[in-house]
Amino acid sequence: MKIIPTQTSLIKENDDLVQMISDSSELEDGDIVVISSKAVAMSEGELIDLSKVKISDEAKEWTEKLERDNPNPAFRQAILNETDRMHGKVLPSCEHAMLTEIKPDGLPSGTILAANAGLDRSNAPEGFAIGWPKDPISSAKRIRKELSDKTGKNIAVMITDSCCRPRRVGVTAIALTVAGIDPLQSQVGKDDLFGKDLRMTEEATADQLATAANFVMGNADQSIPAVIIRDHKIPITDFEGWVPGIEPEEDLFKGML
Repeated sequence: MKIIPTQTSLIKENDDLVQMISDSSELEDGDIVVISSKAVAMSEGELIDLSKVKISDEAKEWTEKLERDNPNPAFRQAILNETDRMHGKVLPSCEHAMLTEIKPDGLPSGTILAANAGLDRSNAPEGFAIGWPKDPISSAKRIRKELSDKTGKNIAVMITDSCCRPRRVGVTAIALTVAGIDPLQSQVGKDDLFGKDLRMTEEATADQLATAANFVMGNADQSIPAVIIRDHKIPITDFEGWVPGIEPEEDLFKGML
C-alpha cells in the first residue's frame, strides 16, 4: 500500500480545495483521498472569529479550570456552542482540554468522543478557531464528485481528524465521514490461526487508514492537507456517510466515562 502526500500552499477561507488537490496530485482509479477535516472546514469558510463569541458564565468556569496561565473564555464558549450544535455534552475533562461526547446530525449509531468538540486554535489565524465542516457527509460527497468529474477517475474520499486514545500518549486519527469505501470490514465467521470462528471482530478500516494518513499529513506546519492511499485492495463501493459508532452502553470503555 502506498501513502502519497499532497502538499499545497496554505489553505485560506473559501479556497478551491478540490483544485488545489488535483493540481498537486495525479489520481488513479481506486485511489482513496484522505483529507483533513480542518482543511475542508477552512476551504468552506468555517473559521470562528473568537472576538465575536458571546461568553457565558459556564465558559468562564471552564476557563478557570483549564486555562489559568493563558485564559481564553471565548474559545471555551466556542467549544460549548459546537457541542450544543452537535447534540452533545461535556464530560469530566483533563487540565489540557474539554472532553466532549457528541452526536452530529446523521450519525447512524453511537457517539463521538472528541477533544474540544473538534475545535482547534492551532492551524488557524490568531484570534480564530477551526473545527469540522458543518456537514461532513455533504462535504465528502461533493469533493468525491468534483474530483471524479475533474479527473475522470473512480475514487473514494475520507474526511478525518486527529484524536487521542484512552491511556495512550500522543495523537492518532479517526475517519469522520467516508464516500466510496465501506468504513468497516466484518471478520465474523472467518477462522483465526487455529481454526476457531471469529465471533465479533470488525476491522475499523477507515480509522486505520485515517491514522496511517495522519502520520504523513502531520499536525504542525507540513502543509499536507491530504494524502492519496493507493494499491490498498479495498473495493470502491456506494457507501456515503458517517463512520458508524458504538452505543455508549456497549462500549468497552463505558465504565471510565
